Parts: sequence; structure tokens; C-alpha cells
Amino acid sequence: MNFAIAAAKLVAGVVSGSAAMVSEAAHSAADTVTELMLYVALRNSAKPADEAHPFGYGNTAYLWAALAAAFTFVAGGLFSITHGVHSMNSGGEADFLVSYIVLAISFVLEGVSFGRTIVQLRDESRHWEVRPTLFLRHTPDTTLKAVFLEDLAALIGLLLAALGLMFTEITGDPVYDGTASVLIGVLLLVVAVLLGHANVSLLVGRSLPPRFRREVRAELETAEDIASVQELLTLQLGPTSVLVAARVDFRDSATGEAIERTCRDAEARLRERYPMIQYVFLSPWGAAATPPDLTPR
Repeated sequence: MNFAIAAAKLVAGVVSGSAAMVSEAAHSAADTVTELMLYVALRNSAKPADEAHPFGYGNTAYLWAALAAAFTFVAGGLFSITHGVHSMNSGGEADFLVSYIVLAISFVLEGVSFGRTIVQLRDESRHWEVRPTLFLRHTPDTTLKAVFLEDLAALIGLLLAALGLMFTEITGDPVYDGTASVLIGVLLLVVAVLLGHANVSLLVGRSLPPRFRREVRAELETAEDIASVQELLTLQLGPTSVLVAARVDFRDSATGEAIERTCRDAEARLRERYPMIQYVFLSPWGAAATPPDLTPR
């Protein structure tokens, strides 16, 4: 659908001579390439773990999403800005009707897509009992975040293009149309920065949000033979994969058999409550000796 919209916008931009319409065509083309790359990311990240990659391929989703932000949004944004600046001194439009029709149809289609994204966002945030805005900020599902920002940027871009066309038609001054093209480019760059920052943060290695770390710690400390959790480390391995490692202070009265049973039960409870937790490593606090002195002698 995005590819068809991009083609229609490009035809309308060529027919009318509108820089904003050509920029919107670049915008939709960027969305199309982004979605193809996100599809590749989802396919690759779903590969099962193997000997070479014992923790799976979840991080590849963030790599492909970061590449999508860098190569499509930035490219589309820079193209829109330079094309808008260049067209500010060009002549007026030859035909506005085609552009208005394409913009109206595109707005309806993008609005339907954005509505479905909002429904999914609300459902997932309700599942985690957090506000949709907070969920969107912290979710490791960068695909959902990318689609939300794409759809929102698409709707805003369509409004900017329509305003640019309208003022150019009224005044006969192409500066308004060129300005709309520049603003669409700036909008794409903002989306690129937001998506790039989110994916690079996850690619480098990001822990769970504070609330979930507190809940994981509390869940571990409810175990019968665990006195306290001295240190807790969490790592987002992929959109649906989390690693939990903890140094645990077991009760002095706990036997070796009791410690083994407690670790198995704690791991089972964590996985049942949070299905994305796939790896749990618990180490006795007393076993965490002082790191060796590696100073050369």
C-alpha cells in the first residue's frame, strides 16, 4: 500500500510540479523500504539459538531497524530538504486537483493504519498496566515503535503538504510549497533520530526498565530460602528475549538441595510471570569473591 501511495504521490508531484508532493513520495518510499527491512529483521531475529549464538539472534532486529532509520529516513529527509530549498525559486503549480485527491486518499489510508497501531499499542500497554506513552518509550519492540512513528509522521507530512499546496495556490508563491517540503524533510530527520537512538541503545545492551527490575527482585526475594538479592543484572537480548543474572544471599540454614530447589522454582516463577525471560542465572552471594588483582608485576 505504501509503495502504491508513493507512486501516486510521485505522479501527482510531476504533474503539478509540487515540491511537497515529491517529498511526500520520498516519504512513502522511505516507509516502504523501512517496512521491508523491518520484515527482514523480524525473520532473522526469530532464528533459534545455536552453538555459535547461544543467546539467539534477537539483536539482529535492532541492527536492521537502526539501518532502516539511517538509510531511509535520513536519505528521505535530506532529499526533501534539498528539493524544497531548490524549488522555492521555481514557478507555480500547473494543476492542484490531482495533488489534493492523492493527499486525501493517502490521508484516509494512513489514518486507518495509524488507528490499528493505536489499538495494538493500547492493548499491549494495558497488558503491562502502564500508560501507552510510557510503554512506547520503553518497549523493546522497536517494530511497533517504528510503525507508530511512521504513521504519525505520514499524517503530519500529508497535512504539511496540503497546507503548502493551498497557500501556493492562493498566493501563487512557490515558497510555501518549498517550505512544506523542507518541513517534511525535518520531520523525517526527527523520526530517524528517535528510531536510531532507540535501536542503538538496545543494540549496545539495555537493561529492563526500573519498574520491572524491582518486580523481578521482589519475585526472587519471595523464595523460601532466599534472604535477599544483593545484585541484579538484566539484559534485553531481543524484542522477546531477556536475560536475568543475580547474586543471591541464601539463608544460612539452607542446604545444598534446598538451594537447588529454590533456584529451579524461582526461575520457573519468573518465566511464568514474564514469558520474555528466557535465561536466568543465580549465583550465591558468598561465591562472589573479590576480583583478582590483575595489576602487572
